[in-house]
Amino acid sequence: MALVNEHYLKLAGGYLFPEIARRIEAYAVANPQTAGRIIHCGIGDVTEPLPAAAIAAIHTAADELGRRETFRGYGPGNGYEFIRNSIVEHDFHGHGLDIDASEVFLSDGSKGDCGHVLEILGPGNLVAVTDPVYPVYVDTNVMVGNTGPANDAGGYDGLVYLPCTPDNGFVPEPPADRVDLVYLCFPNNPTGSMITREQLRAWVQWAIHHDAIILYDVAYQAYITEDGLPRSIYEIDGARRCAIEFHSFSKNGGFTGLRCGYTVCPKTVEATTRDGTRVALHDLWLRRWNTRSNGVSYPVQRAAEALYSPEGTQQVARLVEHYLANARLLRQACEALRWPVWGGVNAPYVWVACPDGLSSWDMFDRMLSRANVVVVPGRGFGRRGEGFFRISAFNSRENVQEVVHRLKTFAAVRT
Repeated sequence: MALVNEHYLKLAGGYLFPEIARRIEAYAVANPQTAGRIIHCGIGDVTEPLPAAAIAAIHTAADELGRRETFRGYGPGNGYEFIRNSIVEHDFHGHGLDIDASEVFLSDGSKGDCGHVLEILGPGNLVAVTDPVYPVYVDTNVMVGNTGPANDAGGYDGLVYLPCTPDNGFVPEPPADRVDLVYLCFPNNPTGSMITREQLRAWVQWAIHHDAIILYDVAYQAYITEDGLPRSIYEIDGARRCAIEFHSFSKNGGFTGLRCGYTVCPKTVEATTRDGTRVALHDLWLRRWNTRSNGVSYPVQRAAEALYSPEGTQQVARLVEHYLANARLLRQACEALRWPVWGGVNAPYVWVACPDGLSSWDMFDRMLSRANVVVVPGRGFGRRGEGFFRISAFNSRENVQEVVHRLKTFAAVRT
């Protein structure tokens, strides 16, 4: 008889967003007269069309595939040179960062890579995550067996949880005890917080001292607006020795449906075998991709390349400003209601303390039933997310303005 991967059986309940969808559907069935009024500010999915430069590139690439003389079949597992060269030129060399195109690996998005990277890291690693946390970091470690069972505190035995609270600005301190791998995400999902250069330097120094690896997620890099904040961990001396960085085209270029991102794995990042032999992770990551994938489709890679063109750069900037303007409106609305609020400055998310001592799921239910607005309960991001909720700025301006109006109404009538 075939055996299952029993680590999957440890997963506590469903993934957060399917559970939200289930509750929305149940509400809509019970309240058909208001179901059509629901505005979704929950899942961080973009709403605006793809940049015109990307659309044109897809059409051109499709035409190339329709002609024998320009047809392309299997591509490199880690992505074509044209897109990897564009990435290093604009995202790294243009900022004085020494990243080589061979250290860039194209993929279908940073969400997948955050879990795929565990395939080249052996069992027995002690893993740290922030709390609250993007659920994918936790669930993928459960799936590969890096945790024990779910516990009564709302987490998993065997994981190290780094508290992120209003007191520390939702930026954790490096742990005092040994940790082998740590996931960091800045600008942060879900809290919208941002790490300073000094704080990130402390993390890099900690990782080098403890021979640990930082898995650094910068999916929301394009939303950094304040000067002096690090846009890449490789801005910090020593990070090439201890950090792997995940990038996404979803939230800047609107590729949530098109699917494309990339991971930087420097050749200088190493881990060890059980007998102490040091091994370069870059070589293993390359082997993983060449074995497990034939790469991202050619038209999508051309679309990603187009985002770096002069026209594409301007179009991406307009998309980012659209969502940031939405975030400002949502943050200002919460501030006007005297709800403690964070984020919305360097990130497209607003993180809000639940009023009147409501639990985060109670706040979700009340917002859905009384305002017909979908938010994300903070509890879905971990134990320390309890008492908060997240509002996504990924929406049309019309919808956000309506949400602002409904928030005022909600606050006026709540009991």
